[in-house]
Formats: sequence, structure tokens, C-alpha cells
Amino acid sequence: MYFTDRGIEELETRRGEESVTLAWVADRLRTFVDLNPEYEIPLERLATWLARLEDDPDDE
Repeated sequence: MYFTDRGIEELETRRGEESVTLAWVADRLRTFVDLNPEYEIPLERLATWLARLEDDPDDE
């Protein structure tokens, strides 16, 4: 188990039954980066990866 899995598991356990929009998630990510600018690049990569999940890999 990776260290980050603990946080993901906590998120799923505590809030897994909630429904949210991606706009809500994006706003939370912006707030997090405002408070923790050292995480800007990893969160940018995560957001880009999530945004492109359905893209055809041959298009890159």
C-alpha cells in the first residue's frame, strides 16, 4: 500500500456516499493549491490526467 492510499481510503470511507460535481472538486483543488502552493504541479498533473481519461491515447 502506498502512503497516499491511506488518504484515498479515508476519503472513500468518510465521503464515499456523497455526490459532488467536478466543479466542486475543481474548486476544492484550487483552494488546496492556494493554501499549499508547493503541490501545484502534482495537482495540475492529476487534474489534467482526470480531464483526459477518455481521450484516445493514439491522439497524443
